[in-house]
Amino acid sequence: MIETRSSFYWKGFAIASALLAPFLVYFATAQSIVSIWNQSETFTHGYIILPISLWLIWKRRELILQMSPQPCWPALLALAGCGFGWLLAELADVQVVRQYMFVSMIPLSVIVVLGWRIAWAMAFPLFFLMLAVPFGEVFIAPLIDFTADFTITALQFTGIPVLREGSSFTIPSGSWSVVEACSGLRYLISSFTLGCLYAYLTYRSAWRRLLFILFSIIVPILANGMRAYMIVMIGHLSGMTLAVGVDHLIYGWLFFGLVMFFMFWVGSFWREAPENPNQPANIAVAQASAPVSSIFMATLSVLLCISLWPAYAAYVNRSDINTAPVQISHFQSNWPEIPAFTSWKTDLSPAYAELDRSYQKNSSMFGMHIGYYRNQTRSAGLIGAANRLVNDKHEWLLTSSTVRTETLGGRHIALQESRIKGLTGSILVWQWYWIDGTFMVNPYEGKLRQAKEKLLMRGDDGANLIFYAPYEENPDQARVILRDFLSSHLASLESTLNQSKKP
Repeated sequence: MIETRSSFYWKGFAIASALLAPFLVYFATAQSIVSIWNQSETFTHGYIILPISLWLIWKRRELILQMSPQPCWPALLALAGCGFGWLLAELADVQVVRQYMFVSMIPLSVIVVLGWRIAWAMAFPLFFLMLAVPFGEVFIAPLIDFTADFTITALQFTGIPVLREGSSFTIPSGSWSVVEACSGLRYLISSFTLGCLYAYLTYRSAWRRLLFILFSIIVPILANGMRAYMIVMIGHLSGMTLAVGVDHLIYGWLFFGLVMFFMFWVGSFWREAPENPNQPANIAVAQASAPVSSIFMATLSVLLCISLWPAYAAYVNRSDINTAPVQISHFQSNWPEIPAFTSWKTDLSPAYAELDRSYQKNSSMFGMHIGYYRNQTRSAGLIGAANRLVNDKHEWLLTSSTVRTETLGGRHIALQESRIKGLTGSILVWQWYWIDGTFMVNPYEGKLRQAKEKLLMRGDDGANLIFYAPYEENPDQARVILRDFLSSHLASLESTLNQSKKP
């Protein structure tokens, strides 16, 4: 049956409504993505992702226009799953998950309204949209460690003596530190994005595309280690007059440009003849045309499915606010309280209530910081990237951090043990979370528990527990003090936290 012009236009309106709906319903989430593009040079590439995806779809327009929309109703389940994932991320305030769920709704809406065949015809452009999400900061710490390991190993192989402390090291000509800007994350994300696009445009076989994408991940990581080593060597050989200021960054980007040229040059040796984007062999064009009513039903289903979750999140956030006071200051200890014995302070977001105390028993000094969080927001949350033990601008340096298990008061407690060094000495820090009446150290588990509590309308109360003690050479000195205090006070502290929680 030949489709009338009116029917064609009504279908176009319905399809456009379904595809634009996620941007309108989740406008705040889309806005948060753009905000990060504006604030961080690492993710400014996000501005070109959508135009590139639209251009790739435009290249296949002849094929797509030959195909009739056929709504895929089972895909609504996946769309609902994304909505529920967004809801959990919203309740737990996990921004990156919230953003991924939002972007995932776009291709899923295409599948629901247009069907699998049309969605498959533009599969890569739809996948490419996922690269617009500003993700990757979780890799900063391991990239810093790898870069430091690579640089120090290369320096030692060169014959230069190195004294290392965490991600900082000293050589005869001066001191260096591998910080966030030196992690190579910006190079890695740029390389991966370009690598995906290059692989799609240059190769036809899936294995070649996957190999080149893997190549685009490995090369910048190794190249960044080489870049860091070269910069240190330039500074060392020039008597610390070169590669120690702005030229440090200039050398880095010039080197990255050469690396990208090398990567694409190597990839060109396996180039395959380009396929006709409008005549792929694996897509059937002939199919029956779905009626306008079916397209409208699919569009309405998409609108209903994606609108449910923000509505429930708004209801929970309005109904689950607790303004009752928190009584953690009632905690008592039989150790004598003393003034702060160190200038080190945590770099955490503001808490609903805080408890900072220092104690001394004989010659043993012990400190603790309890941050109790309630009615959490992005700027005042228990778990987040902004919460750090050490600020880069302070004189204190985080030299190591690891998860270990301690027996305290007859209980096995998993905790994060960190060593912090400053001009006045070293401090051993034990840290874990209290959420839903349970101690935990894993931040991902903590976020899930927070989401569960808010979903069940039981509040979002949680606490950041930080305990510390000084030591000179051996951290076991501090461990003995921490075990002594916590073994006798942990039950009392937990009782104080449980009494503060909303009933």
